Amino acid sequence: MAEVKITEQNFDAEVLQSDLPVLVDFWAPWCGPCKMMGPVVEKLAEEYDGKVKVGKLNVDEESDLAARYNVSSIPMFGLFKGGELVDKKIGAMSASALKEMLG
Repeated sequence: MAEVKITEQNFDAEVLQSDLPVLVDFWAPWCGPCKMMGPVVEKLAEEYDGKVKVGKLNVDEESDLAARYNVSSIPMFGLFKGGELVDKKIGAMSASALKEMLG
């Protein structure tokens, strides 16, 4: 499954009400480290298909959601389980560090 584009309109359904854990990539098109992480996140979405949903949230387009989760630096990766933000990591990182976050 490819990454899901997360917006204000689908956030509740795709993230908060998801049966699967959801990894949300808070990013922006002008962010160099975000671009660098793009292929890593895409590969993770394929590798964890059926186990973890992977979503991308553009903080420029969805500033209210970014503010709600106190996103002050990007990329920020938020892990949601059962409608709650249970873990977050900030900055570019290795694929193994991101996988570690998923457990």
